[in-house]
Amino acid sequence: MPAPAPRPPAARRLGHAAAAIGGLALFAYTLRNTGLDTVAVGFRRVGWVFMVILLLSGLRFAVRAWAWVLCTEPPHGLRLRDTFPALISGDALGNLTPLGLFVSEPTKAAFVRDRVSLMQALMGIAVENLFYTLTVAAVIAGGTVALLAAFDVPTTLRAMSLLALAGMLAFLVVALALVIGRLRPLSWGLALLDRWTLAPAALLHRAEKLQTLEDRVYTFARRHPSRPLPVLLLELGYHVLGVAETWVTVAMLLPAGTGPTLLGAFLLESINRFINVAFKFVPMRLGVDEAGSGILTQVLYGSSALGVTLAVVRKARMLVWTGIGVVFLGLRGLARPDTRDV
Repeated sequence: MPAPAPRPPAARRLGHAAAAIGGLALFAYTLRNTGLDTVAVGFRRVGWVFMVILLLSGLRFAVRAWAWVLCTEPPHGLRLRDTFPALISGDALGNLTPLGLFVSEPTKAAFVRDRVSLMQALMGIAVENLFYTLTVAAVIAGGTVALLAAFDVPTTLRAMSLLALAGMLAFLVVALALVIGRLRPLSWGLALLDRWTLAPAALLHRAEKLQTLEDRVYTFARRHPSRPLPVLLLELGYHVLGVAETWVTVAMLLPAGTGPTLLGAFLLESINRFINVAFKFVPMRLGVDEAGSGILTQVLYGSSALGVTLAVVRKARMLVWTGIGVVFLGLRGLARPDTRDV
C-alpha cells in the first residue's frame, strides 16, 4: 500500500470538511427538489445499459492509462497493465477524499514503484496531466462557445459562461506554454520564495532535484517529437468516449420518441469537465454535479430532473469504479514491491 499522505493543517481539514458537508447538503436539496421517485424511474429506464456505461467509462480509463505509458521517459518502461489499475486506484482515493490531486497522483506513482522509480513515475504522470489539461481547457472553452451560440440562455448563466470562457482561454494559453516548455513555474516560484526568504529549508534542499524534474517534464515534447500527437489523440479520445457515455445515458433517460443530440451530449460533457476541475475538492462532486447538470438540461431539454438523474447515474458508475480501485489497492498492498530509489 502507498504511504499515507501527510496530515493537513487544522484549517485545511476544516475547509475540506466544510466542502464535503456543503456538497452533501446541496446533493440532498437537489434530490429533494427533483423527487426521489423521478430519479428511481430514471434508473429503471437505464437498466442493463448501465453495463454499457461502465464499459465506456472503463475505456476512458484505458486511453488515459495508454497516454501515461507514452509519456514515460524512455528507456524506462510502463505497460498498460501497470498504468490502468494505478490510474483507477488513484482516481478512487481522489474521489473519496477532499484532497483530490494531492492524494490521487502520488497514489498512482506509488502503485507502479516496482516498475520505475517514483521520480520517473511522477514525471510521466506530470507530462500526461499537461496534455490532459490542454484538452480539458479546449473542451470546456468549446462547450461554452457552442452553448452561447446555439441557445438562448438566462442572463446569469450567460455572464457565468463568458467568465468561464475567459478563464479557460487564459488557462489554455498557459497550458500550451507549459507543454512546449516556455514556462518554468516551479523554478520561478522557488526563486521568488528564496528572494523573500520564505522558502522552507527542506524545499530548498530539494530545489535542484525539483528543477531537474520540471525541466524534464516541460521539455518532453521537444525531446520526443513523435510522442505529443498520439498522446493528444488519446486524450481527445477520452473526451469522445465521455460524450458517447453521456449520449447513451441521456438516450435512456429521455421519454420515448425524444432523442438526444450529439451537441447536447457534448455540452453536458463539457460542463461535467468544468465541474470536475472547479470542484475537485468536493468528494465525488456531490451536489454540484447534480445542480450544474440540472441547470443545463433545463436549457437543453426543458427538464432539470434529467440532469439530476444523469448526475446520479454518474455517481453510481463512479462508485463501481471506486470499489474496483479500492480492490486494486488492496491487491497491490499484498504484493511485495521491488522498491527503487527516487
